[in-house]
Amino acid sequence: MDKVYLGVDIGGTAVKLGLVDTHGRVLARAEESVSFDGYKTPILDTVTGAAARFLAGQSITPAGVGVSATGQIDSVQGVVAGTCGSLPGWDDAPIRTTLEKALSLPVTVANDANCMVLGEVWVGAARGCTDVIGITIGTGVGGGILTGGRLLEGARGLGGEIGHYRTHVRHGMACTCGAVGCWERYASTTALVRAAQARNPAWNSGRAVFAAAEAGDREVQLLLDDWIEEIAQGLAGLVHIFNPQRILVGGGVSAQTDLLIRPLADKVQASVMPAFRQGLDLRAAELHNDAGLVGAVYYLRQHKPELV
Repeated sequence: MDKVYLGVDIGGTAVKLGLVDTHGRVLARAEESVSFDGYKTPILDTVTGAAARFLAGQSITPAGVGVSATGQIDSVQGVVAGTCGSLPGWDDAPIRTTLEKALSLPVTVANDANCMVLGEVWVGAARGCTDVIGITIGTGVGGGILTGGRLLEGARGLGGEIGHYRTHVRHGMACTCGAVGCWERYASTTALVRAAQARNPAWNSGRAVFAAAEAGDREVQLLLDDWIEEIAQGLAGLVHIFNPQRILVGGGVSAQTDLLIRPLADKVQASVMPAFRQGLDLRAAELHNDAGLVGAVYYLRQHKPELV
């Protein structure tokens, strides 16, 4: 019988849980809010309870637990190394040791954007690829990089924090990380909505902005074009460093094929040197809400081969 694993995807508002088999299929799912009381209950307490309740309702004991978590994740120690102050009480959370003790199972922990890329490489839009740049566009900009078939993690597992590489140092906007000019201040959905609301208060969400663009509003179309250019220039720089086969775009806005994915692909192709265009493909991620927990299980299987 194939082994089954528990995938846990911890975000800023909810934790998603799933039993994942050796083929990357999600066999059972659950989701609970981690912000239900304004974070008065520590996120890790909520996650631990949710995981225990989920497993109690299953008829099979998983071989191990793969965790995908928001924030700067020290995957060597299995702790949250930093959050730029965005989540109360999440800094220094000892995810791995807490879950191992509570569930009596081996646990690995990795950053959520890194897990998104791994999930897509395993069973999603990057199957068969060895060199991939993944970008998640939402409240901020997250990323994961696969090079030579290996996830780029750096010394502590913190590698791939592409949202905080600096694209506008001179006169740049202040970032929550304490620096100025970080890419996510210009390339996130938050950045798009901020610029849109300065022109029209009704454009108060990514959905509203894209709806106005689809309806033919010229002003918002120009604004959208400027925003896509910011994303494209950041990606072009990464392409010149990593020479990927594929760029994956995740996050809710990745569903916008005509208004985002296609023009972004064109802009990236136009912005990189000719040799780097050969074989380069940009597309939307496929796994959506399952990407983090599936990728977390793939990370577990890679780092705990005895569980395979």
